[in-house]
Amino acid sequence: MASATMTVSFGLRYSPFCPSSPTRLSRASLQLAPFNKQSSLRLSSSQSISGFPSLKLSTMTPPPPGLRSLTVVSAKGYKMKTHKASAKRFRVTGKGKIVRRRAGKQHLLAKKNTKRKLRLSKLHPVDRSDYDNVIKALPYLKVNRNAK
Repeated sequence: MASATMTVSFGLRYSPFCPSSPTRLSRASLQLAPFNKQSSLRLSSSQSISGFPSLKLSTMTPPPPGLRSLTVVSAKGYKMKTHKASAKRFRVTGKGKIVRRRAGKQHLLAKKNTKRKLRLSKLHPVDRSDYDNVIKALPYLKVNRNAK
């Protein structure tokens, strides 16, 4: 019967908001009870692992007196995704306006005169009523909403 004991050590860094006080470092180690390879890891409804019956926390230094406890909150939020088809169709000018191509320049060009084809080749600004839809599809686009 094979069994293993695992020790995990980690460090916690606590930095108060005032810049004059030094950074404090708290170290702790976590020792897990022997694990039997024949028993499987099953999660019960209370979400405890059946292979590890007990956890012992040792050498934990208490926080210095007079300091407040600090709740760690993740600073990362949801990363919005760019709609790739829209990214290929729209771009931003130097003043921050969103521009697009005109429709009607892909095929059947023989019956369109040169003046019409030239007009269809130029970039056209997106209408202000469509800005919200374009910006939702392209969240990282540097748009100046006040550009005229």
